[in-house]
Amino acid sequence: MTVEGAPTGWHVGAAARARRVTESRTFSGVVCGLILFNAVLLGAETYLSPGETTGPLPRLEALLLAAFTVEIVLRAVACADRPREFFRDPWNVFDLAVVVLTHLPVTQGNATILRLLRLLRVARVARMMPQIRVIVTTVGRSLPGMLGFLALGVLILYVYGMVGWQVFAVHDPERFGTLDRAVITLFLLATFDGIGAAVRDGLEISHWTLLYYGSYVLFAGLMLINLLIGVVVGSMDEAREAERRRLLDREPGAAPPDREENDRLLRENVELLRRTLEEMEKRLAGRSGSPAREIDRPGAGGALPPGPPAPNGAPPPGGVAPPAEVDAPARGAGARLLTPGVPGRR
Repeated sequence: MTVEGAPTGWHVGAAARARRVTESRTFSGVVCGLILFNAVLLGAETYLSPGETTGPLPRLEALLLAAFTVEIVLRAVACADRPREFFRDPWNVFDLAVVVLTHLPVTQGNATILRLLRLLRVARVARMMPQIRVIVTTVGRSLPGMLGFLALGVLILYVYGMVGWQVFAVHDPERFGTLDRAVITLFLLATFDGIGAAVRDGLEISHWTLLYYGSYVLFAGLMLINLLIGVVVGSMDEAREAERRRLLDREPGAAPPDREENDRLLRENVELLRRTLEEMEKRLAGRSGSPAREIDRPGAGGALPPGPPAPNGAPPPGGVAPPAEVDAPARGAGARLLTPGVPGRR
């Protein structure tokens, strides 16, 4: 029995088996070891003479390329039942591009491009180590905030560069002779490199230069750096939360405490609703057998206290007898209001 709309076919079973392999710690450890071995191999090749293609290193390179090809094929098979998920992961796209470009004849004939592609394999170690993956994700998430930071920094450098050119161009042409020299000087001063010598030279011109350097250090050296740190720290928190959600998706059994609490409350609410429906069904069934008594009973919908029954089916004092046709809808409602586990009454 299959659920309607669920994917079926051989690729579903193959994807499940491949997913168990690729998501295991052994597989990640082996791939990480191969990447580090590839880095050592690249370093060993620097001791060879240029153009040398003999020896064990080329054969080891071919084995590594075959291993990385098998790895990316397994990752693709693991997403056979959901192909879009494979390309939504930027790490999968990066790994696929590195492996495919290495197999192309154009790169095989160009030693420089081939070395660069082999060097990119070393960068794949970030995928295997969660700490590095969080840092790389942080850099990506902080780029929009860094663009605003760079725009503000360029504006401050330009304004202070123009002021410095007008004030110090004659007395200090080496630092502020042109706008580009002034910007380079201010960029170095933002890192507090040579700030003492610049302030001393400025004081020889005028004591008002202390206001210029002091305000620049306050805005560029302190405020901008703190803004940059704030952007990076905020992006780091977002990256850690994204990594935590990714790990929870890979391990469905590891649910956070708040999710377990929500599940418990949901089960309690469902049980309370089931008992309420059972009680409503019993009342409807009793009302269909003796409508007058059920209506007059306190708590069953009657607003008046019970009274003695009237003879010959007459309505009781102060009460109103329900019409005869109420019975049929009541039976229908009692038959329809069923809850899981409660047998229907015919």
